[in-house]
Amino acid sequence: MIRFLTAGESHGPGLVAIVEGLPAGLPFSTDDLAAELARRRMGYGRGNRMKLEKDELEVLAGVRHGFTLGSPVGVLIRNTEWPRWAEEMSAEPGHSRRAMTTPRPGHADLAGMLKYDTHDARDILERSSARETAARTIVGYLSKLLLSQVGVEIVSHVVAIGSIETPTGSLPEPKDRQAIDGSPVRVFDAAGEQAMIAEIDAARADRDTLGGVVEVIAYGLPPGIGSHVHWDRRLDARLAGALMSIQAFKAVEIGDGFSTARERGSAAHDEIFFSDGEWSRNQDRAGGTEGGMTTGQPVRVRSSMKPIATLMKPLASVDVTTKEADVAFRERSDTCAVPAAAVVAEQMVAFVLADEMQRSFGGDTAEDFVRSVAAYRARLASF
Repeated sequence: MIRFLTAGESHGPGLVAIVEGLPAGLPFSTDDLAAELARRRMGYGRGNRMKLEKDELEVLAGVRHGFTLGSPVGVLIRNTEWPRWAEEMSAEPGHSRRAMTTPRPGHADLAGMLKYDTHDARDILERSSARETAARTIVGYLSKLLLSQVGVEIVSHVVAIGSIETPTGSLPEPKDRQAIDGSPVRVFDAAGEQAMIAEIDAARADRDTLGGVVEVIAYGLPPGIGSHVHWDRRLDARLAGALMSIQAFKAVEIGDGFSTARERGSAAHDEIFFSDGEWSRNQDRAGGTEGGMTTGQPVRVRSSMKPIATLMKPLASVDVTTKEADVAFRERSDTCAVPAAAVVAEQMVAFVLADEMQRSFGGDTAEDFVRSVAAYRARLASF
């Protein structure tokens, strides 16, 4: 199994990701990791903070001479803004210069303040911030290193921003990744690009924010990854849980999950065929999973992100100290972060798939893992 922990606050000294369970011998490149982190900062609608955030990386453990060692991998992303926040976020005894006592609707502020008995929302917001997804991007990068050894590739794209949806058409493939990243809103079908940009501009002019829908597709997975046996091994459930753990994500759809709920059974399922020694389906409504396991088709999952809850025109709230009506305090904010959210969703899907592949095939070295997967594929070919 692969597992990970992240630590750090939005304005703290840095973020740390620790990933355990990777085999030895995976090729690791700090430059490639930096490029992956840069993808998380891209997208039309981001605020000035993305210009300030610089991901200064330091590999602390688990890598030597460009390859993983099999021990836990630890990576630190230093916060280049830390000197400005060193006093306010100091670990030493002291007090905040200005406690944030008015929680923001749509954030973790009030529930966290009640849970941890604090009257300063900064004790909550610093950790609940989406800045934490930078550490998850490290996890996704490492997971993709493992998956790439056996030909599994993942691509993400934006399906909708606000009320603008991209036309339904063919699915993007890994070869389309560069073109998608080249789009300001990370769309595969350029027909909706300008309308999405205009939607973001209109929201910015109104000092408002937008959410949207993203899609992640994984190619090259053999059938049978996951399990029908136990609830916590069902692949679709694991994917849904991982994606719902991303800040501001509110819904997940596997395949055509929502639309097939309105169909009759005869129109909702993917029929099975066998020809020239291969199994195939006539559709992919199930999104590449049945019974909690992969079918051999591309795994396809969509997630919705709510509009960003930090607003330039703050919503009504209550001061937790005085209990008087107030408006929520305001931090720097984006107008739309959906393009970046698609990249984060990609990382979480990669983690779940890498974990399940490692669970199924094991191996202390990358070579052991590759051999085990090859043997499984050979058995399937003779079924």
